[in-house]
Amino acid sequence: MTVRIPQVWLPAQFARLADLPPGLEYARWDGRSAFPSDPAEVVFYVPPLTQDIGVISRPLPRMTRLRAVQALSSGTDELRTQLDRIPRPVTLCNAGGAPAPGTAELALILASLRGIPESVRAQPGGAWSPQVSPSLYERPVLIVGYGAVGSALEELLVPFGCAVTRVAGTDRDAPRGPVRSVAHLPRLVADADVVVLSTPLTPKTRQLFDAFMLARMKDGALLVNVARGAVVDTDALLKETHEGRLRAALDVTDPEPLPPGHPLRAAPGVLITPHVGAFTTSLWPRLEQLVRRQLSRFAVGEELENVVSR
Repeated sequence: MTVRIPQVWLPAQFARLADLPPGLEYARWDGRSAFPSDPAEVVFYVPPLTQDIGVISRPLPRMTRLRAVQALSSGTDELRTQLDRIPRPVTLCNAGGAPAPGTAELALILASLRGIPESVRAQPGGAWSPQVSPSLYERPVLIVGYGAVGSALEELLVPFGCAVTRVAGTDRDAPRGPVRSVAHLPRLVADADVVVLSTPLTPKTRQLFDAFMLARMKDGALLVNVARGAVVDTDALLKETHEGRLRAALDVTDPEPLPPGHPLRAAPGVLITPHVGAFTTSLWPRLEQLVRRQLSRFAVGEELENVVSR
């Protein structure tokens, strides 16, 4: 009788990941080449780190023994939709706090407030136009989505003496102060000079910042989105930025990738980066530590960390 060894697929980027638990067979896949083994034997899948859901989901229909998927991102909305089509329970875990430091570090607040995009655009033409720009010091900042990214961002804001207000799904207490529920958002957003979105994309948060919520923001306020593009109504944001009433700094957009010639690219006061918040050299060691912990738990039947759905 042939013994079937449970298989694990890891991203090709984890080629040097060692000290993995025994009793499992490991293969690496880069998302582009042929499958490294029979997908039907895979029980634990760590997809390649890519924003292309087509690459991530390609082997899923053939993974008939799949029991767990460990995403390498905090957001799992598209992957969850793909797993919902599988007619058996599969545990989906996200990356938890691993991407949080890089995403919080990006946040784009200082670059936008200090007019860095305008200076970069002026550089090739030789323009020299000094301006007085807003300061971040002691400004009221609203963080919408107070999880790993939101709390990491607040730690970075501490030296600036910002008055931080925290918003999440429900009222609760956090080490640095109370977290208010999203029901208070229409009132709280009106008091903030900077609004940072770091909330997961769910049916409740899709276009949370619509025309009504954007209209509630202060004149001259800055909207920063490091969550998901669909948390913001793009058309409503375009209207506010073209009128010069709001500025925006976006690491994520809707649609994404943002097509060439999209009006958001030329909107005044808008800074865009191509969804790179989490991608720093320090991300890989944290992801490797997470995957090693998860596989150790899986091998002995323990509950996995960062479970977002089954």
